[in-house]
Amino acid sequence: MAYLAFQNINKRFPGVQALDQVSFEIERGSCHALIGENGAGKSTLGKILAGVYTADEGGMVLEGQPICPTNPLAARHLGIAMVHQELAFCPNLSVAENLCLGDLPRHAGWLDKTKMRKLARAMLAEIDCDINVDLPINELSTGQEQLVQIAAALGTKAQIIVMDEPTSSLSLHESENLFQLLAKLKERGITIIYVSHRMEELFRLCDHITVLRDGKHVSTEPIPATNPERVIQQMVGREVKQYTSQHLHKDLGEELLRVENLCSPGKFKDISFTLRAGEILGFAGLIGAGRSEVAQAIFGLDENATGKVFIHGKELALRSVVAALKMGIGLLPEDRKRLGLVLTMNCRENTSLTILNRLSKLGFVRQGQERSMVQGYVDRLHVKTPSIDAPVAGLSGGNQQKIALAKWLARQCKVLIVDEPTRGVDVGAKAEIHHLLDELACQGLALMVISSELPEVMNLSRRIIVMRQGDIAGELARQDFSQTNLMRLMAGIEAKAA
Repeated sequence: MAYLAFQNINKRFPGVQALDQVSFEIERGSCHALIGENGAGKSTLGKILAGVYTADEGGMVLEGQPICPTNPLAARHLGIAMVHQELAFCPNLSVAENLCLGDLPRHAGWLDKTKMRKLARAMLAEIDCDINVDLPINELSTGQEQLVQIAAALGTKAQIIVMDEPTSSLSLHESENLFQLLAKLKERGITIIYVSHRMEELFRLCDHITVLRDGKHVSTEPIPATNPERVIQQMVGREVKQYTSQHLHKDLGEELLRVENLCSPGKFKDISFTLRAGEILGFAGLIGAGRSEVAQAIFGLDENATGKVFIHGKELALRSVVAALKMGIGLLPEDRKRLGLVLTMNCRENTSLTILNRLSKLGFVRQGQERSMVQGYVDRLHVKTPSIDAPVAGLSGGNQQKIALAKWLARQCKVLIVDEPTRGVDVGAKAEIHHLLDELACQGLALMVISSELPEVMNLSRRIIVMRQGDIAGELARQDFSQTNLMRLMAGIEAKAA
């Protein structure tokens, strides 16, 4: 008898059949991979198990007993927890308060803050994470938030943990710690449902792999019985070819961006570099190295930034987003839900948000022009959405990322800063986004691409700047690209003499 079984699960959202008669089984104490393109239904299925959603039809069986958790608390009582791809915390509460929110310790009717901090530290210690538990969540990096969420799931003593893209914001070192932790959890008999687009992780960690496509179950196979090429074919129903950047074969244009001695106390210092038209400049580094912070400072989001930034030879006024926009800078942030999109708006409204002044006349948006423009970008980026008026919050993570990118394409920026362009995006959509970024470079844009995936940043970039602890640790020309060279600079290890 299977430990956990999904039986003919159906789930529909307005205009979208998210899951269609999905059935498969999971063994106790195994690490079971769940993979598929964005919109295939992976996260939806995990949320049904975790009580976030309720299936329209079908059911689940745990140890021979039917279960139907109607909320996350009910799921927790069944021993089920979920680490979400999109981080969900109370941003103004501390790490300790968020970790203990479901069961706050009390003494004589009052919150016992000492015990709460002790419990929070113990939960973080279980994953070898050293974060100040008194810090507000909104002061943590995305990677640190991900670690806190993993600690929260483990702190519930769950027997089944759904992990939705758990390493999408983690450094290599943090990912390795997570993998060691997963091995220990399996030894304790805990069952892990592991949702990821990173094929190497799935084949390293998992015992079985289930493939979903367009909301339907395609296959469930033991890992030894399949291979990455077969899984990709099952996922997308087509061949996905490795894309080779074409902008690398073109001559560079004039200098569009120059950064001189950019500093921000406690974040980074003395950052200087240039970026030319038609160039993709990669930024690599461990989480906390200061890459995203530099991007935010250039875009005017850092009130403490000092130094000089020039666009097309003209000095940019720092600490002003309005000035950055007027000078032709765009920023696609790493956290699309919190910073890249307005989730209460639909796809059309999000895409046109940066150019409303161009679409308006006498204070009114020319809707025909707006709809035509937005539909063009939705078609160009292959966004899976029922219509351009569908709520952006209802799209899969990958399709949300495409809408966030479309917003800046519509503005026709000269300099585009892209932070983690394919975080939480499947192999098919990743290839499409890489092709698009390359196309933009071929058209003469200057792109600064920040990525934690070394193969991605090496494939896209002409040069890579490596940051470490707020400083530029080094710069590599394309002929010197290798994961070994990048990791040495990221870790502060001197290269061996030739």
